[in-house]
Amino acid sequence: MTSVQADTAVDTAAPLRFPTGFLWGASTAAYQIEGAVEEDGRTPSIWDTFSHTPGKVAGGDTGDVACDHYHRYRDDVALMAELGLGAYRFSVSWSRVQPTGRGPAHQRGLDFYRALTDELLTAGITPVLTLYHWDLPQELEEAGGWPARETAYRFAEYAGIVAEALGDRVELWTTLNEPWCSAFLGYGSGVHAPGRTDPVAALRAAHHLNLGHGLAVQVLRAALPDRARLSVSLNPAAVRPRTESPADQDAARRIDALATRVFTGPMLHGRYDEDLLTDTAHLTDWSFVRDGDPALAHQPLDGVCLNYYTPTVVSAAPEGTVPERNDGHGGGAHSPWPGADRVAFHQPPGNRTAMGWSIDPSGLTELLLRFHREAPGTSLYVTENGASYPDVPDAEGRFHDPERIAYVHRHLQAVHQAIREGADVRGYFMWSLLDNFEWAWGYDKRFGLVHVDYQTQRRTPKSSASWYSRIARSGELPAE
Repeated sequence: MTSVQADTAVDTAAPLRFPTGFLWGASTAAYQIEGAVEEDGRTPSIWDTFSHTPGKVAGGDTGDVACDHYHRYRDDVALMAELGLGAYRFSVSWSRVQPTGRGPAHQRGLDFYRALTDELLTAGITPVLTLYHWDLPQELEEAGGWPARETAYRFAEYAGIVAEALGDRVELWTTLNEPWCSAFLGYGSGVHAPGRTDPVAALRAAHHLNLGHGLAVQVLRAALPDRARLSVSLNPAAVRPRTESPADQDAARRIDALATRVFTGPMLHGRYDEDLLTDTAHLTDWSFVRDGDPALAHQPLDGVCLNYYTPTVVSAAPEGTVPERNDGHGGGAHSPWPGADRVAFHQPPGNRTAMGWSIDPSGLTELLLRFHREAPGTSLYVTENGASYPDVPDAEGRFHDPERIAYVHRHLQAVHQAIREGADVRGYFMWSLLDNFEWAWGYDKRFGLVHVDYQTQRRTPKSSASWYSRIARSGELPAE
């Protein structure tokens, strides 16, 4: 962890060549694009319930229709092929394939993912499957949700169902996407589904997500062919203390424990770090961690996937002040940072995206090199990186997004820098293929390579799509 700094200078005079076989892709998530929420046996997830609760999502938006990908997936795959994408990362809707979160599979739900995967393979696009992208079946939430230990075992059962159905088609598997958001935004600050605001529940949820990951990896290893590659997608924080003062350094240590090490400790090292337990001891004694749990979470992985958008800048808040909480996670009356009440969050000066997030690609290099050191011999992937901008059409209805191109260009330079310094980075996936339901921000924020008119469902590739297509086809990042 280093203090706030200017971006590292990068030589932009020459094109950058990426390794042979590097995966160029884009990512989506089931609830954000599929729609068809009541079709073919699907039952509500926590995001259905949350989005239909007044005041929870901007504009009262829901994912009921979203991008209608459930009915338009063939056209969307054809669009990916036109763009020359080599890989597509999608998530499976748990409540579509196992409607109550327990018991037998619903074959019509699985048939959708079979058909999607077959369409991708026919188009020469590598499917990258994420088992869980935040859409817990509502019935499991009513039984306790992720703060309940039983949910980890239900997740492992679900992983086995999907492995049996798609194990002959999919080689790249991811257990969880951004478990930090599931635990701390869902159960701590309440700005994400299911909207609970209990710091102890958030810590319990984090542990059971770790446990569920480990149990699922065990099931997947037993069910999948030897060629399958297993991973998890984390959103670790590139934490920077605002100054070099001991108090600010300690604030950064505290947030690093809550943002990153609460998951990498068990998953990569089989333990929870003592400073995390000490920082939160006034909230819980962590008795929900049973003997052997961290070892269960610590299963061998073939890859670690990182999602990165912006760094996290913190300081120690002086006594008697209300700490600034400009952490980029949606505000709200409750903090997603248990045990960090005296930590202030800041956005540094400079350009920002439409999300209000500062732009600093050096954080991506920093994290890739950190995980290269922490997980030697494990392949790394960037499974989300991108930027939201307003995307206003010109007179001809075209969408020119030079800001997004500049953002991604600089972050690809950062990825290449990590590769030059020894990190085994195997792929990069832009968030997102399509404009979509952007969680609590509804349809107000657009990250897509492809513009979606939500009234007509018309897809219009933006300038960034053509630009990224050239990179995906050539494996070369042009000079800036």
